[in-house]
Amino acid sequence: MTGAAGAGARTGNHGIGSRTTTRALLIGGVVAMPLYVVVSVAQGATRDGFEFSKHAASLLTNGTLGWIQVINFLATGSLVVGAAVGVRRALAQGTGRIWAPRLLAAFGVGMIGGGLFRPDAALGFPPGTDADAAEISWHGLVHFVLGGLGFVALVAASFILARRFSQEGHRGWAVYSSIAGVVFLFAFAGLASGSGSEYPAVILAFWLAVTFIGVWLSALSALLQRSLAPDAPGSGG
Repeated sequence: MTGAAGAGARTGNHGIGSRTTTRALLIGGVVAMPLYVVVSVAQGATRDGFEFSKHAASLLTNGTLGWIQVINFLATGSLVVGAAVGVRRALAQGTGRIWAPRLLAAFGVGMIGGGLFRPDAALGFPPGTDADAAEISWHGLVHFVLGGLGFVALVAASFILARRFSQEGHRGWAVYSSIAGVVFLFAFAGLASGSGSEYPAVILAFWLAVTFIGVWLSALSALLQRSLAPDAPGSGG
């Protein structure tokens, strides 16, 4: 999947300060999803009543320690929005230069919305919650809608960039981007169908899919960061 530097280098004629800012934004994209996954897994492994085969990460926003996951959502979303700006700056002319960054930004906004609007406690988490609770509050509905739109936007961005990579002859990156989008789309569809409450494998698959497409986003950000024109030796900001 190396050798795809042609996907970037648009900032080569920009000032050094601009390239430095773009690099910083893309580095944020490298760490965004790993941060989200690590913080979510750490909480899931330590909070009473949480089960990875039963509960989605968003439920961690509930309870007395829910503020940790709220901050996780807000921080991750902000980093993704910043990365989208970096992608827009780094991409050269061609397919996806406009819409890929917009869709990535939409995903970041969805993550931020996921932190601002908490889902309803459900499936026995936090402890004391009715395992059969089915009522959805207005903020729970907003959380689901924003999250769903953000996930769809992320999938669309992966497909658009897959097409770009294919047109540029970067077959490895094209296949990787397509697989990431397909895997995440099917995992999210399974979660949205509600079958996760009956089939634990659906929830586990979604956890894995989030990690998989998160790695893709990190790798993409790293690729574009490396593709930027190097700063001139001895130059200042």
